[in-house]
Amino acid sequence: TNVYFNCSETCSLCFSLPASLQVEITPMQGEISMGESKFFLCEVVGDVKDIDWYAPNGEKLLPNRQDILVNRNDESSSTLTIYNANVDNAGIYKCVAKNGDKESQGTVNVKIFQKITFQNAPSPQEFNEGDDADIICDVVSSPPADIIWKHKEVVVVSASVFRFKILTNNHLQIRGIKKTDEGAYTCEARVMTRGEIDLKIIKVIINVLPSIRTRQSEVNATADVNQSVMLACDADGFPEPTVTWARNNIVLESDEKYGLNNDGSELIIKDVKKVDEGDYTCIARNKAGEKEEEVSLNVFVQPKITYLVNQTASELEEQITLTCEASGDPTPTITWSFGRRVFTEGEQSLDGNVVVRSHARVSSLTLKYVQFTDAGHYLCTARNSIGQDQQTMYLEVRYAPKIQGSVTVYTWEGNAANISCEVLAHPGASVVWFRDGQQLSSINTTNVKIYNTPAVSYLEVTPDSQNDFGSYNCTATNMIGAESKEFLLIQADVPSAPAIERVEPFSSTAVVEFEEPDASGGVAILKYRAEWRIRITIVGLKPETFYEVKMSAINGKGEGESSPPLNFKTEPVREPSPPKLEGKLQTTGNALKVNWIKQDDGGSPIKHYLIQYKAVSMTVRGVTLCIPICFLVFPQETLDWNTEYEVYVVAENQRGKSLPGTLFFRTAAEPTAIPDTMDSGSGLGTGAIVGILIVVFVLLLVGIDVTCYFLNKCGLVMCIAVNFCGKSGPGAKSKDLEEGKAAFTKDESKGPIVEVRTEEERTPNHEGVGPTEPNETTPLTEPDPSATNSQNEDLQIDGLAKDVIDAPGKGSKATADSTAAPTQDEYDPPPPSLFYCVCPRSPSITTSYCVLFS
Repeated sequence: TNVYFNCSETCSLCFSLPASLQVEITPMQGEISMGESKFFLCEVVGDVKDIDWYAPNGEKLLPNRQDILVNRNDESSSTLTIYNANVDNAGIYKCVAKNGDKESQGTVNVKIFQKITFQNAPSPQEFNEGDDADIICDVVSSPPADIIWKHKEVVVVSASVFRFKILTNNHLQIRGIKKTDEGAYTCEARVMTRGEIDLKIIKVIINVLPSIRTRQSEVNATADVNQSVMLACDADGFPEPTVTWARNNIVLESDEKYGLNNDGSELIIKDVKKVDEGDYTCIARNKAGEKEEEVSLNVFVQPKITYLVNQTASELEEQITLTCEASGDPTPTITWSFGRRVFTEGEQSLDGNVVVRSHARVSSLTLKYVQFTDAGHYLCTARNSIGQDQQTMYLEVRYAPKIQGSVTVYTWEGNAANISCEVLAHPGASVVWFRDGQQLSSINTTNVKIYNTPAVSYLEVTPDSQNDFGSYNCTATNMIGAESKEFLLIQADVPSAPAIERVEPFSSTAVVEFEEPDASGGVAILKYRAEWRIRITIVGLKPETFYEVKMSAINGKGEGESSPPLNFKTEPVREPSPPKLEGKLQTTGNALKVNWIKQDDGGSPIKHYLIQYKAVSMTVRGVTLCIPICFLVFPQETLDWNTEYEVYVVAENQRGKSLPGTLFFRTAAEPTAIPDTMDSGSGLGTGAIVGILIVVFVLLLVGIDVTCYFLNKCGLVMCIAVNFCGKSGPGAKSKDLEEGKAAFTKDESKGPIVEVRTEEERTPNHEGVGPTEPNETTPLTEPDPSATNSQNEDLQIDGLAKDVIDAPGKGSKATADSTAAPTQDEYDPPPPSLFYCVCPRSPSITTSYCVLFS
């Protein structure tokens, strides 16, 4: 018999067993989570032959299925396995046991449920700052789960008044999300019926739109000077933005023209040109978007003259225009200059001959009536705030000859005179001389000679008689025209008498001031220099003695009239006047040469000079040196570098000492290094070579000194003989001043009776005198050899024994009397640190001078 049990719907397992078979299915619960696998065991109590499983649709389950596997374990059990369960697998499965006509079955109700699954809850989720963010968390389960949101361990409460809201689809909405809202959010799902709970942590990232700050909105640069310029912008944002540059919507990349730094914030534009001017766009991009800013590049151009050409014109043409064009940015202003004259916009002269007009980048200079003086280089200058450019053009003016030069020339019979015909012409002119309508020959075989240079033609005339004086014609001709000019050769006369203004007597000298003659006779007074000195000094006079002085001027023609005589009386014997000092640092080392000019000796010969020197910073003066000459060389060993010194020089005669003459000077700065002049190596050392040279030089000087003593009665031996042995000097004077009175009688001579010397107050120029420009009294065939560069104002004249004197004028050389010290031209100074007596070269000087170099 069969026993049946009443199975309700809530039971998961029911049995229907025959009396002899009993079927039991384990587990009795049949719930399977979606996607999971589960097996069921069917056990039979009693003898059984077949155990079969049937699907919910009544289909017998066969052993070879993949999704549901049926397996007979042994004689009394069988297993049903469901793999990867899905909703189609839900239902009542039966396990049927048979043994002949005996049958029993058991059932199990399999339910498929959805476990909590986060179907769509990505992490991280990114949003742009300021957007309404929708944080996604899609959960599937059966039954549906309840969703709870948490942020920073705090439950997010949905409310309309807050920015946070949980939507119907369980998403979390944040309105106007901020960077501060960034972080981790928890999406928690719960199924109350099963007590199931699961959560998902979602990272929320807030991206910030880039912001750009340009360092300079406008950048200035100069073109065509190989200059590079940098444009820069700084970008902020999250994530960190990338920066690119573009111009005219074309992205710029690093190449020969452009350069970018690592983050792209700096754009380098190389070798800026004018075409690089414009707007450059700085673009910053990130996930939040992009931002742009523009930087303007202003390119300025230095002025450059683009057009300026040389021109040619003829004199007195109607007009000519010089044009100058220039480029540049800003637009340059253009000016013209000619020599020191600068032309600006508008009329440039009262007669309106020069007009300057400018428009934009072009300027023109118009000469309405071209003159020969307008020829030359014109400078065009273009300027703007960046710089300037200059170029010159040459205006060639063709004009007829123009003759310059003095029309009157004075000379006398037998004296050659030069008539200068200076010709200005372009092209160059040929010059012809005429006399009484007859062309003069250029063969130069007569007393008339012609010498031509590119600019001047000289006519040298040596008058033989009165017939050679008169008019001479110079005619110059070129392809433009010709011009003639008459020159007059006039007989010269002797000068008029000068006028003595004042006589200032001293003990043994007198200073005479006079006015030059009113008439020079047409030619230069030879006994005056170019400055026409008005003072002379008469030396060698006796103290406390009455004298009478008168003067006459002499030119090439002869001697003029004498001035009225002037009487004076010399001063008594006294101390000498202070010497005048001059110092000159030597070109090498730290040595100094001090010269002093002898002044009035007070009526008694100066015995010697006392010299002291010291640094200005010291309070005590140094050692006194006693020397008989008028200059001293301080070698570098005695002087400190870069130090200010003062020198005192006192002249002493038999009556006493003069007031000191003083000189201040500063030595040179000490050199940083002294280069080696000798290579190290074998042979004699520097000291040995210098010693040998000194010995040779001393022996040579001793030989010269002995020769001077025997031949000229001068030198060191002569000094010792005169000063220590009482021997009379060779220049001793033996005549008395009274013997000169006869010179003022009627038996006067035009020739010089006494010699004169010029007391030089400056060191003469030792360089050779170059050729001078010939004048009307200087023949071209025999240049005057007596030209000198001396510029002295005072003339010193020896007055002992004679009283008629020649005062040398311009171009003459003065000879020294027996008391005159030799000038620096008359001997070569020996090297420092030697005591040596010098023999003057001049044959008229017989007195020796002992020179001390210390």
